[in-house]
Amino acid sequence: MTLSISTLQRKIKSARKYYSRLKLWGSFRRLKPFSNVFGYDRGSQSIARYYIDSFMQENAEFIRGSVLEIGDDTYTIKYGKEISHSDVLHVQPGNPKATIVADLTCADHLPANQYDCILLPQTLPFIYDFRAALYHTHRMLKPGGTMLVTLSGISQISGYDMERWGDYWRFTSLSAKKLFEEFFPMEHFHVSTYGNVLSAMAFIEGLASRELKKKELDYIDPNYQVTITVRATKPI
Repeated sequence: MTLSISTLQRKIKSARKYYSRLKLWGSFRRLKPFSNVFGYDRGSQSIARYYIDSFMQENAEFIRGSVLEIGDDTYTIKYGKEISHSDVLHVQPGNPKATIVADLTCADHLPANQYDCILLPQTLPFIYDFRAALYHTHRMLKPGGTMLVTLSGISQISGYDMERWGDYWRFTSLSAKKLFEEFFPMEHFHVSTYGNVLSAMAFIEGLASRELKKKELDYIDPNYQVTITVRATKPI
């Protein structure tokens, strides 16, 4: 069969793109990842952080009033509007961003019904007793307030967290749903997922988000959950 010039040109162009990507990514037949620090040494943002940013941006309307964020105030500053008060909670002393030093699993001394919004990005996977932590964050949330939570799904271990306070859990949309049912009525929370087979493979290999196209990152396949998110509102 003889190919037309235009068909041949298309095939050559497609092959060039394929081999260009192979040159960028190398071979996946390897025993060590391209990066073991989530791709931060290959670009400015990890694939999981791309999904966390997407979730926070989609729910920016809830980041208002009195806000508590865990670790630092990144998302409070980036997406918050009409912030009347901002707190940062950290488990250990020494964090210059922290206004509260406390262990969320035994935080009875922290006041109840305090915050309009609580941000828990990538927090519960690194707490062994995550139910106790969720109990206290729920208690600190004002009636009508909303918490925005992100959880690890398909992911490597975080060496940084493992060495300091531990890296314990990976979740699915179903386990997140079952967990939040213990604290919120079903109609008051929504679980969503981000990721697909390509972004999951790329994330495990340590590629940065900039190395995938936006349409490749944004395609959602619930069988490959890189990041699980929960928006939960406390009943009035």
